[in-house]
Amino acid sequence: MSLSQKPMRYGHTEGHTDVCFDDTGSCIVTCGSDGDVRIWESLDDDDPKSINVGEKAYSFALKNGRLITAVSNNTVQMHTFPEGVPDGILTRFTMNANHVVFNFDGSKVAAGSSDFMVKVVEVADSSQQKTFRGHDAPILSVSFDPKDIFLASASCDGTVRVWKVSEQTCEISWSLLQKCNDMVNAKSVCRLAWQPGKGKLLAIPVERVIKLYRRESWEHQFDLLNNFIAQPLNVVAWSPCGQYVAAGSVGGYIVIWNVDTKKCMERVKHEKGYTICGLAWHPKGNQIAYTDMEGNLGLLENICDVAGKKSDHKASAAAVKDYDDLFDEDNDEDFLNRDFIEPQSSPKAVTNDEDEEDDHMVASGRPRNRGAILEDDENSLDIGLLKANSAFDKEDDQESLVPVQPVSSTQRPFYEGPMPTPRQKPFQSGSTPVHLIHRFMAWNSIGIIRCYGDEQENAIDVEFHDTAIHHAMHLPNSLNHTMADLSSEAVLLACERTEELASKLHCIHFNSWDSNKEWTVDMLPDEEVEALCLGQSWAACATSTRLLRVFTVGGVQKEIFSLPGPVVSMAGHGEQLLVVFHKGTGFEGDQCLGVQLIELGRKKRQILHGDPLPLSRKSYLTWVGFSAEGTPSYADSEGIVRMLNRGLGNTWTPVCNTREHCKGKSDHYWIVGIHENPQQLRCIPCKGARFPPTLPRPAVGVLPFKLPYCQTATDKGQMEEQYWHSVLFHNYLDYLSQNGYEYDESVKGQAVQEQQNLLMKMFALSCTLDREFRCMELAELMTQNATSLAVKYASRSRRLVLAQRLSELAAEKAAELAAAEDCGKEEEEEQQEDFRKHLNACYSNTPTEWDQPRVRNPQRQQSTETCKEEEEEEEVEETPEVSRPRSPTLRRSAPTAKSAVIVPGSQGRVNPFKVSGSQKDPVAHSANILDNMTKLSKKNPMPNGRAAPKKEKGSVIKPLVPKPKSIQAAAAAFFHPRASTTEKKTTEKKTEEKREGKAEALPETQAPSENSDCKRPKTGFQLWLEENRSRILADNPDFEETEIIKEGMSQFRILSSEERMAWTEKAKGREIDDSAEGKKRKRLEDVNADGQESQEKKLKDDTDSAGKSNSFKQSISTKLSAFAFNQS
Repeated sequence: MSLSQKPMRYGHTEGHTDVCFDDTGSCIVTCGSDGDVRIWESLDDDDPKSINVGEKAYSFALKNGRLITAVSNNTVQMHTFPEGVPDGILTRFTMNANHVVFNFDGSKVAAGSSDFMVKVVEVADSSQQKTFRGHDAPILSVSFDPKDIFLASASCDGTVRVWKVSEQTCEISWSLLQKCNDMVNAKSVCRLAWQPGKGKLLAIPVERVIKLYRRESWEHQFDLLNNFIAQPLNVVAWSPCGQYVAAGSVGGYIVIWNVDTKKCMERVKHEKGYTICGLAWHPKGNQIAYTDMEGNLGLLENICDVAGKKSDHKASAAAVKDYDDLFDEDNDEDFLNRDFIEPQSSPKAVTNDEDEEDDHMVASGRPRNRGAILEDDENSLDIGLLKANSAFDKEDDQESLVPVQPVSSTQRPFYEGPMPTPRQKPFQSGSTPVHLIHRFMAWNSIGIIRCYGDEQENAIDVEFHDTAIHHAMHLPNSLNHTMADLSSEAVLLACERTEELASKLHCIHFNSWDSNKEWTVDMLPDEEVEALCLGQSWAACATSTRLLRVFTVGGVQKEIFSLPGPVVSMAGHGEQLLVVFHKGTGFEGDQCLGVQLIELGRKKRQILHGDPLPLSRKSYLTWVGFSAEGTPSYADSEGIVRMLNRGLGNTWTPVCNTREHCKGKSDHYWIVGIHENPQQLRCIPCKGARFPPTLPRPAVGVLPFKLPYCQTATDKGQMEEQYWHSVLFHNYLDYLSQNGYEYDESVKGQAVQEQQNLLMKMFALSCTLDREFRCMELAELMTQNATSLAVKYASRSRRLVLAQRLSELAAEKAAELAAAEDCGKEEEEEQQEDFRKHLNACYSNTPTEWDQPRVRNPQRQQSTETCKEEEEEEEVEETPEVSRPRSPTLRRSAPTAKSAVIVPGSQGRVNPFKVSGSQKDPVAHSANILDNMTKLSKKNPMPNGRAAPKKEKGSVIKPLVPKPKSIQAAAAAFFHPRASTTEKKTTEKKTEEKREGKAEALPETQAPSENSDCKRPKTGFQLWLEENRSRILADNPDFEETEIIKEGMSQFRILSSEERMAWTEKAKGREIDDSAEGKKRKRLEDVNADGQESQEKKLKDDTDSAGKSNSFKQSISTKLSAFAFNQS
């Protein structure tokens, strides 16, 4: 069988660890910096026995039922094994002991310490000790000669010494290592070792090679090296037969050589590239256990046969799998750490991870056939080449196979491209690995599903966070369900296919109102459920045949469709279904995933059409789901949590990095839910693991969200992050409103207020830094009210150019807001009008509730009437006769409904609900048209941008004008002479008409203008500009109004202070004259208003009497003639 690498698992906390097998090889024993010695029955042991030996354990040795440990209190202790009962202290040092070993028969213990001393202690009588002095730095490692004659030691002083135990003298010393002052600063711990048996050779790891020295002569025999090793070797271990030597490197490589042939037999790479610090052979020689500096434990299998030998043809038979075999999924084991590494006894157990050197490795960790690129040394042999040669000699005897010399690089076939990444297996979010005896099948915002698969009972427990949904359930697991999901309506389970039974989908619909609450569906014979999820009134499962099946929660089969690739995971929420699948082949450790987002409501539609799913570099998917508010989210193995940004074209935005909150490199956070209101990432901290244990019940923690913006330590970066954070996490409100869901409107208001406050703070900061262009960019993100505040702030800060530009932007925002409001209301009214016509045409002509006038803001009605009646005046001129409304009620109620749609006369359409015989006041009509637009332009501009008759191009706010009432009023007052007209006093009349239920068209052609009491005084600059406007236009005929103002401002500033003061005094003098003239005008207009009111009253009486006799027969032309006669 070929060498296979089991997936790593967490053993101890971060720091130096050590490992060995017991005497029989029945268990693996490890120690770590957490002070525990753990006994593993196998690598899959979920509950290893733990013996606490101290605060920290630096090294240990095990033989004959005795456990020796070097702990942090400067002692070497002894415990019984496997009981772990303390059995005394063997010896003490003045500093920590760094390494301890037994001799061959277990009667003596050698220990090296940081106080430069090496001691040999009798186990039976600890008083019998021998001390070896001579090193000038802390001891790194020690090793006993199998014959108990010599003792080898390595030190931080750069020397390796061989001591004669009986005489306590130094036999030989080699300066081989790099000097350092402490073990923690050493590049290598230099775990040297003697060859088992007669101890003919001493193996010493020196830099990137293993040097072997012959016993007694102490001559250097040869070196073992490999070109793939780029960093120093750390530890050396001999096989029990003495034929092979294994070494672990700082870069994470484990290399095995045949000492007789000096050839590299195997080479594998650590999953994460961590430093190998512990290495131990199984007593039978077919396994190697190893540990790293992060506290993880790993295992290599099928290294040697039972006899302890491995022939050369086995090396050649360890063939490199072809391209397709990298994606073979026929194995029986699941992920341990939800990794995409496929843990199985096949050559693809390792994937390339972090080093570029790994590009030349196949999934088994052995070198690929890259002879054209790599120059192997004389002691290494390309096993891919051996396989190529063995293919030609299949019929020859395997024992007689002799490796041929490498052929030239031009003749060797090789692949130069990047290596493909093994595909990640399907998984359920919120679940722990399947091989565990006690595991979580699902943990989400609804509840928890646990599975217990021990010998006594195989059952499933369902627990709800809110017991009001349902009480806890205990279910038998006779079918061995491996997948589950939970919603507020049902529990969905699925089991794998067996030889006798098909894969089944089982649902417990506990929310059903009938007595039959369970249903089961058998998949097709060659089909197996790989992922499942629940939504609102539906269930779905993805199968191995790349089909996605949708069911109702009651068991009715619904839609079925094919997936573009093998499924990875899926999640459901409400009507939304999120499916992640393999979109293609990933390379260099990356996964190539795609995502589909489908809505399964009444209007079925696909939101995401197989778009690529962004992942961190060399990472894989660990969790996928929805927030409690329905926003799709997912997390990868690098701890990055991403959320769908619906406001940016359905892109994915990273919202949290859980690794930033981890204390150790081996710590992780296991996600169980996401909430947007309040903004919480609910997860379980896992110390030294990727998933939590089932017992005791883990505590759920809360992590904050943080967008990865730059320079968040500054005020600017912090406020930018806070603003876009608020925008992103309130996008769900727009989604809920668009899809008809209920939501709290106050939350939306608070979010908008928070965002505008942040924008104003950034605006003020930019003003302080003289970043006026940046101020304009921020103002574009503000609302109309916030923009007005920005105008005031800029004016008070004496930034006139910025204030001018901001005022233009504010005017644009006001116009856009009013146009948007009118557009929405017009669409709504057109829909209602079409519906009323449909009812009248198909059913009856009787009045309905749709014909009743809509109650609206009186101020809004008043501003709407001005624009509406001017428009209808044009319609009457173009269309002399209009057909009579079908229903009298409609005709009478139409004039009151001031929200009737106004259609331009050029389109040939007339409002059928409006009586066109409106009375116009010729005196008011002769007033300036810009005065009529003062209130209209603020609240209700003309539809589709059509300008009113005689309307000139509007201006913008000028910062020099003190306290403008509104943007449009400022524009009107700036360019035109002031004419004080009386406002029509029709409020009481309208109230009476609404109370009596009668509706008549009111002549409101003129808009209310300002009273002389609140008339704004004219400034000196305005007076100067009125007199010099013609001159500026003559010099610059192409100037627009805004440019005229700017040019006038620049010329006015050039004037001397005496001239400007003269214009100011002149303006004040005119103000006094204007006020006197205004009083005369007011008296005249009051008289005209009284006459107008009497005429209107008379007209109203005539209209009422006419309506009683023949109200349904009077045409529009007749009313127009009567109107003209009365006005004359």
